Amino acid sequence: MSYPFGGRSHYSVIVVGGGQAGLSLSHCLQQRGIDHLVIEKRSLVHSWRTQRWDSFCLVTPNWQCQLPGWAYDGDDPHGFMVKDQINGWLAGFVAHVKAPAVEGVTVERVTRVPGAGGRERFDVQTDTGSYTADQVVVASGGYHRPIVPRLAEKLPPHVVQYHSAQYRNPAQLPEGAVLVVGCGQSGAQIAEDLHLAGRKVYVATGDAPRCARFYRGREVVDWLADMKYYDMPVTEHPLREGVRDNTNHYVTGRDGGRDIDLRRFALEGMELYGLLTGLGSDGTLEFQPNLREHLDHADGVYNRINASIDRHIEARGIEAPPPSVYTPVWEPPEERTRLNLAEAGIASVLWCIGFSPDFEWVDAPVFNGRGAPVHQRGVTGVPGLYFLGLPWLHTWGSGRFSGVARDAEFLAEAIEERKNAAAGSQPDAQEEPAAAQLRAA
Repeated sequence: MSYPFGGRSHYSVIVVGGGQAGLSLSHCLQQRGIDHLVIEKRSLVHSWRTQRWDSFCLVTPNWQCQLPGWAYDGDDPHGFMVKDQINGWLAGFVAHVKAPAVEGVTVERVTRVPGAGGRERFDVQTDTGSYTADQVVVASGGYHRPIVPRLAEKLPPHVVQYHSAQYRNPAQLPEGAVLVVGCGQSGAQIAEDLHLAGRKVYVATGDAPRCARFYRGREVVDWLADMKYYDMPVTEHPLREGVRDNTNHYVTGRDGGRDIDLRRFALEGMELYGLLTGLGSDGTLEFQPNLREHLDHADGVYNRINASIDRHIEARGIEAPPPSVYTPVWEPPEERTRLNLAEAGIASVLWCIGFSPDFEWVDAPVFNGRGAPVHQRGVTGVPGLYFLGLPWLHTWGSGRFSGVARDAEFLAEAIEERKNAAAGSQPDAQEEPAAAQLRAA
């Protein structure tokens, strides 16, 4: 193997993943003078270029783009960057960080092994050779395996199927109706994209919540930021770690930002169904009779978020337009539980039901029964092993541009503390070390 950066095979820290999280940590480690290597399977910030459809845009305002040393500084802070703008901004971040990184290298195994002087270290095996490191940070995100149910195998071969990660635009699909399975952020926005293009769209809904784009004269994100929602750690959330399993609220930043209301789409010809459960031998799709429940749940969350903003406004005597409550513009006349593919003219199916994590290559006893890492703010029970960039790792923004910098700074401090301890030195007594912060939390 030919090692980069002077032929080194050992580093104080190896960061697995060169997305926004891994690069954020690289920036923080460079600020501390800690030697490290970022290993990226494809190319830096790869997923933003390849796993987004053409009309994709942010669902959070541009001012929330706050990567370390690289905050959004454009002329539209309350706008929503589209795909090309996002990638341009991220290209600037890559150039800004100048991370010591190797691209096109796949990490196949991370194992803790004995090291010199009785200290353990990590063996990092890749498809091009092996490295060792005193500490390892897994920053590869939590969206690895596209979820496609076994039901997909039963669909007729003439029906074209894509996962949301593969969707680009309506012209990619054959003529005919489209079934979108799932109504989270991706499903709802892709359904809207197809609907606006004049395609006949059927949607198999789930229990995804939704929220308003604007309320009482302001962007809802601005209100929630004032209410310190984005500063709430997972340990203080009413659901605790359970919030990590929640589906994201559907809303869009498209055309300056607006609500996504499936009921309004239904008035305009979109066909809505409940949860997809099966496919009969005659080519008939089967659904649960829970469409009304799904729509009511989404609207209930929408109204509860707005009500929390109402309380905030009242408590602080803020002048704002009057409150309102969303009332349904359409109700399902009946619960339809069957849909024949041929009779509906469905020529393509888009699976928009998310991703599952894949951390099988991390050989460490830090995972729960569902394969998710157990940690406190990214610090696992295995000394020197960390995770970064996961949804609700610490706050709502941990997996987004808005919160990953704070998490990266925290882990860099924990890494530095451990490095100093191993070298026989101690951090400044005036500074509260990261481990102490964790214990206090």
